[in-house]
Amino acid sequence: MSLETTGGAPCAFRSAGPAPAGDVPGTPRRSSSRLKTGQAGIAASLYGALDLGTNNCRLLIARPSGEGFRVIDSYSRIVRLGEGLGRHGALSTEAMDRAVKALAVCRRKLDRRGVSQLRAVATEACRKASNSAEFLERARREAGIELEIISAREEARLAVIGCQSLLDPRFSRAIVFDIGGGSTEVVLVRRGEDERLHLVGWASLPFGVITLTEAFGLGEGDAQAYAKTRAMVHQALAEFEARHHFARHAANGGMQLLGTSGTVTTLASVQLKLRHYDRRRVDGSWFDSGAMRALARRIALMDRAQRVAQACIGRDRADYVVAGCAILEALFETWPVDRLRVADRGLREGVLRSMMAIGEDVIVDRQGAGQ
Repeated sequence: MSLETTGGAPCAFRSAGPAPAGDVPGTPRRSSSRLKTGQAGIAASLYGALDLGTNNCRLLIARPSGEGFRVIDSYSRIVRLGEGLGRHGALSTEAMDRAVKALAVCRRKLDRRGVSQLRAVATEACRKASNSAEFLERARREAGIELEIISAREEARLAVIGCQSLLDPRFSRAIVFDIGGGSTEVVLVRRGEDERLHLVGWASLPFGVITLTEAFGLGEGDAQAYAKTRAMVHQALAEFEARHHFARHAANGGMQLLGTSGTVTTLASVQLKLRHYDRRRVDGSWFDSGAMRALARRIALMDRAQRVAQACIGRDRADYVVAGCAILEALFETWPVDRLRVADRGLREGVLRSMMAIGEDVIVDRQGAGQ
Protein backbone atom coordinates (compact mmCIF):
# COMPACT_ATOMS: atom_id res chain seq x y z
CA MET A 1 0.00 0.00 0.00
CA SER A 2 1.35 3.41 -0.93
CA LEU A 3 0.96 6.42 1.27
CA GLU A 4 1.16 10.09 0.43
CA THR A 5 2.60 12.27 3.18
CA THR A 6 1.99 15.82 2.11
CA GLY A 7 -0.25 17.44 4.66
CA GLY A 8 -1.19 17.49 8.28
CA ALA A 9 -1.18 13.72 8.63
CA PRO A 10 -0.76 11.87 11.92
CA CYS A 11 2.73 11.13 13.16
CA ALA A 12 2.66 7.56 11.92
CA PHE A 13 2.18 8.82 8.39
CA ARG A 14 5.03 11.33 8.56
CA SER A 15 7.88 9.69 10.41
CA ALA A 16 10.29 10.57 7.65
CA GLY A 17 8.21 13.32 6.17
CA PRO A 18 9.21 16.23 3.99
CA ALA A 19 10.62 19.45 5.31
CA PRO A 20 8.12 22.23 5.81
CA ALA A 21 8.40 25.39 3.77
CA GLY A 22 11.04 27.66 5.22
CA ASP A 23 14.67 28.62 5.12
CA VAL A 24 17.21 25.82 5.43
CA PRO A 25 20.85 26.76 6.04
CA GLY A 26 23.57 25.11 4.02
CA THR A 27 26.98 25.48 2.44
CA PRO A 28 26.92 23.88 -1.04
CA ARG A 29 29.18 24.58 -3.96
CA ARG A 30 28.92 22.07 -6.78
CA SER A 31 26.40 22.25 -9.62
CA SER A 32 24.78 19.17 -11.13
CA SER A 33 22.85 17.86 -14.11
CA ARG A 34 19.80 19.98 -14.92
CA LEU A 35 16.48 19.51 -16.68
CA LYS A 36 14.67 22.45 -18.27
CA THR A 37 10.89 22.41 -17.86
CA GLY A 38 9.81 25.74 -19.37
CA GLN A 39 8.16 28.80 -17.79
CA ALA A 40 10.12 32.01 -17.43
CA GLY A 41 10.43 34.46 -14.57
CA ILE A 42 10.20 32.78 -11.18
CA ALA A 43 11.03 29.40 -12.69
CA ALA A 44 14.64 30.45 -13.21
CA SER A 45 15.20 30.40 -9.44
CA LEU A 46 13.34 27.21 -8.57
CA TYR A 47 15.18 23.91 -8.11
CA GLY A 48 13.86 20.40 -7.69
CA ALA A 49 15.54 17.43 -6.00
CA LEU A 50 13.93 14.01 -6.35
CA ASP A 51 15.21 10.96 -4.47
CA LEU A 52 13.81 7.58 -5.47
CA GLY A 53 14.97 5.00 -2.96
CA THR A 54 14.14 1.39 -2.26
CA ASN A 55 11.20 2.33 -0.05
CA ASN A 56 10.32 5.98 -0.66
CA CYS A 57 9.91 8.55 -3.41
CA ARG A 58 10.67 12.05 -2.13
CA LEU A 59 10.69 15.47 -3.76
CA LEU A 60 11.79 18.92 -2.59
CA ILE A 61 11.22 22.13 -4.55
CA ALA A 62 13.18 25.11 -3.27
CA ARG A 63 14.55 28.56 -4.04
CA PRO A 64 18.01 29.85 -3.00
CA SER A 65 17.79 32.06 0.08
CA GLY A 66 20.83 33.64 1.68
CA GLU A 67 23.31 30.92 2.63
CA GLY A 68 20.77 28.16 2.12
CA PHE A 69 17.40 27.65 0.46
CA ARG A 70 13.69 28.08 1.12
CA VAL A 71 11.44 25.05 0.61
CA ILE A 72 8.49 25.90 -1.63
CA ASP A 73 6.87 22.48 -1.92
CA SER A 74 7.55 18.87 -0.97
CA TYR A 75 6.18 15.38 -1.46
CA SER A 76 6.86 11.93 -0.05
CA ARG A 77 5.26 8.58 -0.77
CA ILE A 78 6.10 5.05 0.35
CA VAL A 79 6.39 3.05 -2.90
CA ARG A 80 8.39 -0.03 -1.83
CA LEU A 81 10.22 -0.13 -5.14
CA GLY A 82 12.61 -2.78 -3.84
CA GLU A 83 9.94 -5.15 -2.54
CA GLY A 84 10.93 -8.67 -3.63
CA LEU A 85 14.20 -7.48 -5.19
CA GLY A 86 16.32 -9.58 -2.84
CA ARG A 87 14.50 -12.76 -3.88
CA HIS A 88 14.17 -12.18 -7.61
CA GLY A 89 16.95 -9.75 -8.54
CA ALA A 90 14.51 -7.58 -10.49
CA LEU A 91 11.91 -4.90 -9.83
CA SER A 92 8.41 -6.31 -9.87
CA THR A 93 5.74 -4.89 -12.16
CA GLU A 94 3.65 -3.90 -9.14
CA ALA A 95 6.55 -2.06 -7.51
CA MET A 96 7.37 -0.23 -10.74
CA ASP A 97 3.70 0.73 -11.11
CA ARG A 98 3.69 2.27 -7.61
CA ALA A 99 6.90 4.18 -8.26
CA VAL A 100 5.83 5.48 -11.68
CA LYS A 101 2.55 6.68 -10.20
CA ALA A 102 4.44 8.63 -7.51
CA LEU A 103 6.85 10.03 -10.10
CA ALA A 104 3.89 11.26 -12.15
CA VAL A 105 2.66 13.18 -9.09
CA CYS A 106 6.14 14.71 -8.78
CA ARG A 107 6.08 15.67 -12.47
CA ARG A 108 2.78 17.51 -12.00
CA LYS A 109 4.13 19.37 -8.99
CA LEU A 110 7.27 20.36 -10.89
CA ASP A 111 5.25 21.62 -13.84
CA ARG A 112 2.75 23.46 -11.69
CA ARG A 113 5.55 25.26 -9.85
CA GLY A 114 7.47 25.94 -13.04
CA VAL A 115 10.69 24.33 -11.82
CA SER A 116 13.53 25.09 -14.21
CA GLN A 117 16.27 22.83 -12.83
CA LEU A 118 15.79 19.27 -11.62
CA ARG A 119 18.05 16.48 -10.53
CA ALA A 120 16.25 13.17 -10.02
CA VAL A 121 18.39 10.41 -8.52
CA ALA A 122 17.79 6.71 -7.95
CA THR A 123 19.80 4.64 -5.51
CA GLU A 124 20.27 1.05 -4.34
CA ALA A 125 17.18 -0.64 -5.80
CA CYS A 126 17.98 0.65 -9.27
CA ARG A 127 21.70 -0.05 -8.83
CA LYS A 128 20.94 -3.71 -8.12
CA ALA A 129 17.94 -4.52 -10.30
CA SER A 130 18.53 -6.46 -13.50
CA ASN A 131 15.67 -4.56 -15.17
CA SER A 132 16.57 -1.04 -14.04
CA ALA A 133 16.91 0.13 -17.67
CA GLU A 134 13.32 -0.95 -18.32
CA PHE A 135 12.15 0.94 -15.24
CA LEU A 136 14.06 4.11 -16.17
CA GLU A 137 12.42 4.02 -19.59
CA ARG A 138 8.98 3.68 -17.98
CA ALA A 139 9.74 6.62 -15.68
CA ARG A 140 10.74 8.74 -18.67
CA ARG A 141 7.88 7.69 -20.92
CA GLU A 142 4.98 7.49 -18.43
CA ALA A 143 5.95 10.08 -15.82
CA GLY A 144 8.22 12.45 -17.71
CA ILE A 145 11.07 12.03 -15.20
CA GLU A 146 14.65 11.37 -16.31
CA LEU A 147 16.18 9.37 -13.45
CA GLU A 148 19.93 9.20 -12.84
CA ILE A 149 21.25 6.12 -11.05
CA ILE A 150 23.99 7.47 -8.79
CA SER A 151 26.95 5.56 -7.38
CA ALA A 152 27.36 4.75 -3.69
CA ARG A 153 30.20 7.28 -3.57
CA GLU A 154 28.02 10.07 -4.97
CA GLU A 155 25.20 9.10 -2.61
CA ALA A 156 27.62 9.37 0.32
CA ARG A 157 28.88 12.78 -0.81
CA LEU A 158 25.39 14.20 -1.26
CA ALA A 159 24.14 12.81 2.05
CA VAL A 160 26.96 14.54 3.94
CA ILE A 161 26.37 17.81 2.07
CA GLY A 162 22.72 17.58 3.05
CA CYS A 163 23.52 17.06 6.74
CA GLN A 164 26.73 19.05 7.15
CA SER A 165 25.20 21.84 9.24
CA LEU A 166 24.39 19.20 11.89
CA LEU A 167 28.01 18.02 12.14
CA ASP A 168 29.29 19.54 15.38
CA PRO A 169 32.70 21.26 14.95
CA ARG A 170 33.74 20.06 18.41
CA PHE A 171 34.27 16.58 16.94
CA SER A 172 37.24 15.77 14.70
CA ARG A 173 35.50 12.70 13.28
CA ALA A 174 31.92 11.81 12.42
CA ILE A 175 29.98 8.88 11.06
CA VAL A 176 26.89 9.69 9.02
CA PHE A 177 24.56 6.77 8.38
CA ASP A 178 21.35 6.29 6.43
CA ILE A 179 19.31 3.13 7.00
CA GLY A 180 17.52 2.68 3.69
CA GLY A 181 15.15 0.12 2.27
CA GLY A 182 17.70 -1.85 0.26
CA SER A 183 21.02 -0.73 1.69
CA THR A 184 22.62 1.03 4.63
CA GLU A 185 24.98 3.86 3.80
CA VAL A 186 27.83 4.55 6.24
CA VAL A 187 30.10 7.53 5.65
CA LEU A 188 33.28 8.33 7.59
CA VAL A 189 34.02 12.05 7.86
CA ARG A 190 37.16 13.85 9.04
CA ARG A 191 37.20 17.54 9.89
CA GLY A 192 40.40 19.09 8.55
CA GLU A 193 42.50 21.80 10.20
CA ASP A 194 40.84 24.26 7.83
CA GLU A 195 37.41 23.05 9.10
CA ARG A 196 36.64 21.49 5.70
CA LEU A 197 34.88 18.12 5.76
CA HIS A 198 36.68 15.17 4.15
CA LEU A 199 35.06 11.87 3.21
CA VAL A 200 37.68 9.29 4.16
CA GLY A 201 35.61 6.14 3.74
CA TRP A 202 32.15 5.00 2.81
CA ALA A 203 30.19 1.79 2.45
CA SER A 204 26.91 0.91 0.81
CA LEU A 205 26.14 -2.23 2.78
CA PRO A 206 23.77 -4.55 0.88
CA PHE A 207 21.00 -4.66 3.45
CA GLY A 208 18.21 -2.33 4.46
CA VAL A 209 14.86 -2.56 6.18
CA ILE A 210 13.08 -4.23 3.26
CA THR A 211 15.81 -6.71 2.36
CA LEU A 212 16.42 -7.76 5.98
CA THR A 213 12.71 -8.11 6.72
CA GLU A 214 12.29 -10.37 3.69
CA ALA A 215 15.44 -12.37 4.46
CA PHE A 216 14.88 -12.98 8.18
CA GLY A 217 11.10 -12.90 8.48
CA LEU A 218 11.16 -10.15 11.08
CA GLY A 219 7.90 -8.77 12.33
CA GLU A 220 6.30 -10.74 15.15
CA GLY A 221 8.56 -10.10 18.12
CA ASP A 222 10.86 -13.05 17.37
CA ALA A 223 13.84 -12.41 19.67
CA GLN A 224 15.96 -15.11 18.02
CA ALA A 225 15.47 -13.76 14.49
CA TYR A 226 16.17 -10.24 15.74
CA ALA A 227 19.40 -11.28 17.46
CA LYS A 228 20.53 -13.16 14.35
CA THR A 229 19.85 -10.11 12.18
CA ARG A 230 21.68 -7.77 14.53
CA ALA A 231 24.70 -10.08 14.69
CA MET A 232 24.90 -10.32 10.90
CA VAL A 233 24.80 -6.54 10.51
CA HIS A 234 27.36 -6.07 13.28
CA GLN A 235 29.75 -8.48 11.53
CA ALA A 236 29.55 -6.48 8.30
CA LEU A 237 30.09 -3.20 10.15
CA ALA A 238 33.01 -4.68 12.11
CA GLU A 239 34.74 -5.65 8.86
CA PHE A 240 34.31 -2.08 7.59
CA GLU A 241 35.59 -0.66 10.90
CA ALA A 242 38.65 -2.93 10.77
CA ARG A 243 39.77 -1.17 7.60
CA HIS A 244 39.25 2.38 8.86
CA HIS A 245 39.77 2.34 12.66
CA PHE A 246 37.20 4.96 13.64
CA ALA A 247 36.17 3.23 16.89
CA ARG A 248 39.15 4.69 18.74
CA HIS A 249 37.72 8.18 18.14
CA ALA A 250 34.42 7.04 19.64
CA ALA A 251 36.27 5.69 22.67
CA ASN A 252 38.01 9.01 23.40
CA GLY A 253 34.91 11.14 22.81
CA GLY A 254 36.16 12.63 19.55
CA MET A 255 33.50 11.24 17.22
CA GLN A 256 29.91 12.19 16.44
CA LEU A 257 27.28 9.73 15.22
CA LEU A 258 24.63 11.29 12.96
CA GLY A 259 21.66 9.28 11.71
CA THR A 260 19.39 10.22 8.83
CA SER A 261 16.62 7.78 7.96
CA GLY A 262 13.03 6.88 8.63
CA THR A 263 14.17 4.50 11.36
CA VAL A 264 15.97 7.12 13.43
CA THR A 265 13.35 9.84 12.95
CA THR A 266 10.64 7.35 13.92
CA LEU A 267 12.49 6.25 17.06
CA ALA A 268 13.24 9.87 17.91
CA SER A 269 9.53 10.67 17.68
CA VAL A 270 8.66 7.77 19.97
CA GLN A 271 11.38 8.77 22.43
CA LEU A 272 10.03 12.34 22.46
CA LYS A 273 6.50 10.95 23.00
CA LEU A 274 5.13 12.93 20.07
CA ARG A 275 1.50 12.35 19.06
CA HIS A 276 2.15 13.95 15.66
CA TYR A 277 5.40 14.23 13.80
CA ASP A 278 7.14 17.55 14.32
CA ARG A 279 10.25 18.01 12.20
CA ARG A 280 11.30 21.01 14.28
CA ARG A 281 11.44 18.80 17.38
CA VAL A 282 13.27 15.94 15.68
CA ASP A 283 15.75 17.45 13.22
CA GLY A 284 19.06 18.17 14.95
CA SER A 285 18.02 16.69 18.30
CA TRP A 286 20.47 14.74 20.47
CA PHE A 287 19.52 11.48 22.19
CA ASP A 288 21.21 9.31 24.79
CA SER A 289 22.53 6.24 22.97
CA GLY A 290 21.65 3.86 25.80
CA ALA A 291 18.06 5.09 25.82
CA MET A 292 17.79 4.72 22.05
CA ARG A 293 19.20 1.18 22.17
CA ALA A 294 16.72 0.23 24.86
CA LEU A 295 13.87 1.71 22.82
CA ALA A 296 15.01 -0.12 19.68
CA ARG A 297 15.02 -3.43 21.52
CA ARG A 298 11.63 -2.78 23.12
CA ILE A 299 10.05 -2.00 19.73
CA ALA A 300 11.72 -5.01 18.12
CA LEU A 301 10.15 -7.37 20.65
CA MET A 302 6.63 -6.01 20.17
CA ASP A 303 4.23 -7.88 17.93
CA ARG A 304 2.92 -6.11 14.84
CA ALA A 305 -0.32 -4.97 16.47
CA GLN A 306 1.62 -3.32 19.29
CA ARG A 307 3.84 -1.49 16.81
CA VAL A 308 0.86 -0.32 14.76
CA ALA A 309 -0.63 1.11 17.95
CA GLN A 310 2.43 3.31 18.46
CA ALA A 311 1.49 6.78 17.16
CA CYS A 312 4.83 7.39 15.47
CA ILE A 313 5.14 3.95 13.88
CA GLY A 314 1.70 3.08 12.55
CA ARG A 315 0.66 0.56 9.95
CA ASP A 316 3.00 1.57 7.16
CA ARG A 317 6.23 1.42 9.15
CA ALA A 318 5.28 -1.47 11.42
CA ASP A 319 6.58 -4.07 8.97
CA TYR A 320 10.06 -2.61 8.55
CA VAL A 321 10.96 -0.77 11.74
CA VAL A 322 12.22 -3.96 13.42
CA ALA A 323 14.94 -4.40 10.80
CA GLY A 324 15.85 -0.73 11.24
CA CYS A 325 16.16 -1.29 14.99
CA ALA A 326 18.54 -4.21 14.40
CA ILE A 327 20.74 -2.08 12.16
CA LEU A 328 20.73 0.80 14.65
CA GLU A 329 21.74 -1.48 17.52
CA ALA A 330 24.57 -2.92 15.43
CA LEU A 331 25.79 0.61 14.68
CA PHE A 332 25.88 1.41 18.40
CA GLU A 333 27.77 -1.84 19.08
CA THR A 334 30.38 -1.00 16.46
CA TRP A 335 30.81 2.66 17.38
CA PRO A 336 29.79 3.10 21.07
CA VAL A 337 29.25 6.84 21.43
CA ASP A 338 27.35 8.47 24.29
CA ARG A 339 24.86 10.33 22.13
CA LEU A 340 23.20 10.12 18.73
CA ARG A 341 22.16 13.15 16.71
CA VAL A 342 19.14 12.75 14.44
CA ALA A 343 18.72 14.45 11.07
CA ASP A 344 15.47 14.83 9.17
CA ARG A 345 17.41 15.77 6.06
CA GLY A 346 19.85 14.07 3.76
CA LEU A 347 20.12 13.17 0.09
CA ARG A 348 17.50 15.56 -1.31
CA GLU A 349 18.93 18.48 0.63
CA GLY A 350 22.41 17.53 -0.55
CA VAL A 351 21.22 17.48 -4.16
CA LEU A 352 19.71 20.95 -3.76
CA ARG A 353 22.78 22.43 -2.09
CA SER A 354 25.05 20.89 -4.69
CA MET A 355 22.94 22.29 -7.54
CA MET A 356 22.71 25.78 -6.06
CA ALA A 357 26.50 26.11 -5.86
CA ILE A 358 26.59 28.64 -3.03
CA GLY A 359 29.18 27.37 -0.55
CA GLU A 360 31.74 24.77 0.43
CA ASP A 361 31.66 21.28 -0.99
CA VAL A 362 32.64 18.12 0.85
CA ILE A 363 36.05 16.80 -0.16
CA VAL A 364 36.34 13.16 -1.17
CA ASP A 365 39.87 12.21 -0.11
CA ARG A 366 41.88 10.28 -2.66
CA GLN A 367 42.92 7.83 0.04
CA GLY A 368 39.29 7.36 1.02
CA ALA A 369 37.68 4.22 -0.26
CA GLY A 370 34.33 2.58 -0.42
CA GLN A 371 33.78 -0.92 0.82
